[in-house]
Amino acid sequence: MPDTAGLRVLVVEDDPVIADSLVRGLRQVGYAADCVGTGRAALAQSPPDAVLLDLGLPDMDGVEVCRRLRQRSDAAIIAVTARGEEADRVLALDEGADDYLVKPFGLAELLARLRAVLRRTHPADHEPVRHGPLVIDSRTRRVTVEGREVALTPKEFDILACLSSDPGRVVTRQQILESAWDAHWYGPTKVVDVHVAALRRKLAVPGLIETAYGRGFRLGEVASRP
Repeated sequence: MPDTAGLRVLVVEDDPVIADSLVRGLRQVGYAADCVGTGRAALAQSPPDAVLLDLGLPDMDGVEVCRRLRQRSDAAIIAVTARGEEADRVLALDEGADDYLVKPFGLAELLARLRAVLRRTHPADHEPVRHGPLVIDSRTRRVTVEGREVALTPKEFDILACLSSDPGRVVTRQQILESAWDAHWYGPTKVVDVHVAALRRKLAVPGLIETAYGRGFRLGEVASRP
């Protein structure tokens, strides 16, 4: 579990009662929590470590705020909203949210979700992973192949980090979903295949990501070029 000390959480919520309750709860467990009531105010803040983002904001759509936040930051983003339809969940996750929590909810569940996404964005082990020509730096979330930096989306990075946690072992699509999305993902597992295909194109190393048909994916043995 990540150490909460010093981690800044921004609550983006226009209901002052809910906002105050969330900030108090977060501060009680050690987070440095602040709140704003509009999307524009959220975008004007320096990037925090995590964002609890209400999608029903008074000045702009919360999904647009999520997209803009993701463009500028790797902060953990949890969409906190009254919108519970599957289409709303998929849209928010596609635009960069790490998790989705529907109101009403308990503080204990929120804190558990927050810890889970922070484990992905603030891993305890910062030693870069090296596998053949591939180097994955979890601290900076940078990936290089033969010294060439490869620009990945947050989801692509999380998928690659999941595969590299045990190179050679087959990781199922469901395991990838639970690692790179969250354990409460209800969408089709084929979404993993779409991201893996994009990841392969960007890495451009044949055989690096192998498909174990009917099971999942694994990192294959690929030697560095001399």
